[in-house]
Amino acid sequence: MKLTIHQIDAFSSELFKGNYAAVILLESWLSDDLMLNIASENNVSETAFTCQSADGSFAIRWFSPLMEIDFCGHATLAAAYVLCEQHTITQVRFSTETVGELIVNKNNDGSFAMTFPKQAPEEVQLIPDALLAGLSIQPVKVLKNRQAYFAIYDNEQQVVDLKTTNEQLKKLAPLDVVATAPSVEYDFISRYFWPASGGDEDFVTGSIHTGLAPYWAGQFGKNSLSAYQASQRGGKLHCEVGDTTVTLTGHAVRYLKGTIYL
Repeated sequence: MKLTIHQIDAFSSELFKGNYAAVILLESWLSDDLMLNIASENNVSETAFTCQSADGSFAIRWFSPLMEIDFCGHATLAAAYVLCEQHTITQVRFSTETVGELIVNKNNDGSFAMTFPKQAPEEVQLIPDALLAGLSIQPVKVLKNRQAYFAIYDNEQQVVDLKTTNEQLKKLAPLDVVATAPSVEYDFISRYFWPASGGDEDFVTGSIHTGLAPYWAGQFGKNSLSAYQASQRGGKLHCEVGDTTVTLTGHAVRYLKGTIYL
């Protein structure tokens, strides 16, 4: 069996920036074990598998090198990039078993606007010891949603300088950790750490902005925000916060197209 594999740099208009994702379009689902083995072999932060449904939507699943992930924004962007190119369309509807329907529209400038469910975090009163032990700089407060703990800092330099202890952060599984602060050039910046479920630090994490954007929208009193994930590769996002949704807009660029032999 041969499968076509696409590798896309998401949340960037330049190669070697943003976050890389592999995309594999299927006619029917492979076994979970095989998809995980493929994702492990790819060894990028996520591999997205899609399969078209009878209603024209595309079911999508995401795998890190370690496990299946229940929601991934940058790999959804990468999958939309491939599907829009292959089918000559400007809108993709993704169906998921974990976060419902995800709608992605391709804009005239080549960017992609992804409408996701809003996942606003709530403040944590009892902060886990492992979280504090795992961060070299103590946050001013901590919040949490279904995906991660949010470590809030006063300024962006603290986020840039932050160091983590993975053995401590792994104790927080299944939750990951995002560090965030207001920014001078952007409305806010962030960094995302997920040693228990994917790797040390994710380059650009679309899903966590469904929690970051609502938080900072409340702090700044506005619903349109610019964001930057301050990883080694870096990535830019535009966020629009609605009543129940967050729309994330970013670019993507192709790195490769190849063949997997099974």
